[in-house]
Amino acid sequence: MAGLSRRAFLATVAGLSAAWAIPKQALGSVLSAPAAVGTGTSTLQQGIAIGPIADKQYRTLVTRVGEPHFARLDILGQVPDPKRVDRRRSLLYFGHLSDMHLMDAQSPARLEPMIAMDHTLWGGAFRPQDTLTTHVAAAMVTSITDLRISQVTGAPLAAAFVTGDTADMLSSLETRWYVDLLDGVPITPNSGDIGVYDGVQSWSEAYYAYHPEDPTGDWFGNYGFPAVPGLLDAAVSQEVKSPGLPVPWYGVYGNHDTVYLGTMGVPAALRAFAVGDRKFFDWTAQGIDYVQGWSAETSALARMLHVLSDNVGIHLGSKAVTPDPARKLLQQQDFMAAHFQTTPNPGPVGHGFTQANLDSGETYWSADIGPFVRAFGLDTCNQIAGPDGAVPEAQFTWLKQGLEQATKEGKLAMLFSHHNSFTLENDAALATEPQRLVHAEELIAMLLEYPNVVAWMNGHTHINTITPHRNAAGTGGFWEITTASCIDYPQQQQVIEVVDNRDGTMSLFTTALDHAAPAEWNGDLSPLGLASLSRELSANDWVESPSLRIGSVMDRNCELLMPAPIDLSAVTDAAIEAAQAADRARIMAYEQGWSTS
Repeated sequence: MAGLSRRAFLATVAGLSAAWAIPKQALGSVLSAPAAVGTGTSTLQQGIAIGPIADKQYRTLVTRVGEPHFARLDILGQVPDPKRVDRRRSLLYFGHLSDMHLMDAQSPARLEPMIAMDHTLWGGAFRPQDTLTTHVAAAMVTSITDLRISQVTGAPLAAAFVTGDTADMLSSLETRWYVDLLDGVPITPNSGDIGVYDGVQSWSEAYYAYHPEDPTGDWFGNYGFPAVPGLLDAAVSQEVKSPGLPVPWYGVYGNHDTVYLGTMGVPAALRAFAVGDRKFFDWTAQGIDYVQGWSAETSALARMLHVLSDNVGIHLGSKAVTPDPARKLLQQQDFMAAHFQTTPNPGPVGHGFTQANLDSGETYWSADIGPFVRAFGLDTCNQIAGPDGAVPEAQFTWLKQGLEQATKEGKLAMLFSHHNSFTLENDAALATEPQRLVHAEELIAMLLEYPNVVAWMNGHTHINTITPHRNAAGTGGFWEITTASCIDYPQQQQVIEVVDNRDGTMSLFTTALDHAAPAEWNGDLSPLGLASLSRELSANDWVESPSLRIGSVMDRNCELLMPAPIDLSAVTDAAIEAAQAADRARIMAYEQGWSTS
């Protein structure tokens, strides 16, 4: 370590050795070795593509060559110095996850039958891979963990951020699975009867659902989806083990963590139905019960039918299922509270949210990630209605004040939110609780007033997208980085690295990650094999356009260049080495099972 003096190096080793119960000699050997780039696999080495037709219109997946980083100069506005490669140094390396959509596919609160009414409108109500979301999440955590050393600079991973839509249906059980999988706590993704799948994928009446035991005659079988005997039993009976993240991770609200189906409020009757003993398979009956029966505007006849069905115990178009209190739907602050029910490592307790958040009800936070970067976790979700978002004025003011402070302290600033600049136009509000909502144009204009804002990470659209925001003078700006999802093809997430090129410019390296399951499913019904099958099923969505969600070459593996917004020469090599030593020690502790003194 050229930056740290010998005395400082020995003191650093001694302190970190004591903190993480790592032998001094082993830690010192790692910290004194020359940095080597990571050996994990990312889309730099190998990619996945939609391959040949297997049956009718159904396609399998194949591997393809990797993609190098593509240099984008939209903000820099000039040809960069090619010698930057030899002198760059890493300021922060982190993981970005979004739209995991962990799903209890057996919940009575789900709306699967509605796709029979309109598959385009209600496409998110049912996907053939609904039972496999936890398997994908565990495989994605594995991929990020495998990339805990940067493939660009050899820097250690410092943090990870999850930008919302972790649960799919506002479910406490789904949220619990999300926290446990990121923490490395094994789960069994089942509800109701132990080890038994009981839902539309096993009910012949649900012709609109994929029946893996025998898809003959259902929509998906007609398309060419394969018979996979044993899939449902395997999905709900096996323990899913995640390696857990090796670094502190932070979360923010997504619309699916805020309102029902990410779109609407939750009536009391639906909360009761979620933990009850009836589940619908018919959309006409579900429409009457969910929409008409619980609405103040229904006809007298519809209300009477609903009361009779409740009192007599008859719900037409439904079947009896095993009730489960763990399926309860979240209240607004329950999502934050779930982040406090966590393991001590990797931390932090609350994962961005603090006790002050729980006490005040504020759903946004800020945190320093290492000595050089301040992260701002926003809640852009609308609690009233609609999938898209906005920034309430009180939060907008808080953010502006936080950016002022970060500027005074010479810190780079990064934003993390669920919604992106294309989806911040929601105006829904209660007349009794008026509050001005800030939309994309005003938010971007404010962010451009602060040169230290370098990046805005988000999700929501399930598409890899990178958008430059350049200031009017053409002297700088920030990059908006939107990652895909774990539920829809290509089921990718990403790692991002902030690099000082030591020439008055900096770069953000974005690298797309496929989850760790094989590209080509070979019939394996283990948890990893089910993750592989999930990706293949998702590639055969005939309503959407799966291949478009990958984004262009300018939206995946990129080097995003920009003028350095602050004097990075003031950041000493010693400070960088001390921060990375702490990150490496944490990773060593993770590799040894988090043993601490």
